[in-house]
Amino acid sequence: MTSSASTGDREQPLIQHLLELRTRIIRSTMVILIVFAGLFYFSSDIYEFISQPLRVYLPEGASMIATDVASPFLAPFKLTLVLSLFIAVPYILHQIWAFISPGLYQHEKRLAIPLLIASVLLFYGGMAFAYFVVFPLVFGFFTSIGPESVAVMTDINSYLNFILKLFFAFGLAFEIPVATVLLIWSGVSDIDSLTKKRPYVIVGCFVLGMLLTPPDVISQTLLAGPMWLLFEMGILFARLNPAVSAKRAEAE
Repeated sequence: MTSSASTGDREQPLIQHLLELRTRIIRSTMVILIVFAGLFYFSSDIYEFISQPLRVYLPEGASMIATDVASPFLAPFKLTLVLSLFIAVPYILHQIWAFISPGLYQHEKRLAIPLLIASVLLFYGGMAFAYFVVFPLVFGFFTSIGPESVAVMTDINSYLNFILKLFFAFGLAFEIPVATVLLIWSGVSDIDSLTKKRPYVIVGCFVLGMLLTPPDVISQTLLAGPMWLLFEMGILFARLNPAVSAKRAEAE
């Protein structure tokens, strides 16, 4: 009996953590659904906005098409749901932070908060870069190199999958400064080591650009170039930030 009671006491913190985790997941899901409910009425307008970079390059009289019966409904629905997730990201990260922060030391919290804010802003920045810079170049290129006998009539579902892939690719790629700082701060690597590996990093950026983007040189280069620059920004930030330098010295 005593043994069972002791076991129950040891398991209680784990159960409490699981209950807290469930509560925070439910709250995050509710926020996503609330945002989605507010945006769903405008789902067609949102799709019009998101398809603008392609539609401006379509030949006169041409338009996007829907090849599936349910696509006119499902494509804007899916886009609105993903957009709701993107909008709710700050709240979701806040819930994650509230869950893990009690287990962090004070000096870890001082660095984690700006990294958390930076990761959100960089992800949004990557998506904005894809929409305003990459999409016009890629769609202008694709619609101009096709044979004259081929009419460009893009399916709305195919277009949505294409841009979502690019949004995620550029959003994640823009997190490289945060990943670089974390590698140095945690002692996994250091500034000198990462600097010496710069040629391999550049090659790796182009390999990732090839894997994460459609098979064309333009989008691959447009992803690899910023990834390399963001890697350099991460190293520069680590050099200038006293907290990262102190942790690095401690690790050495």
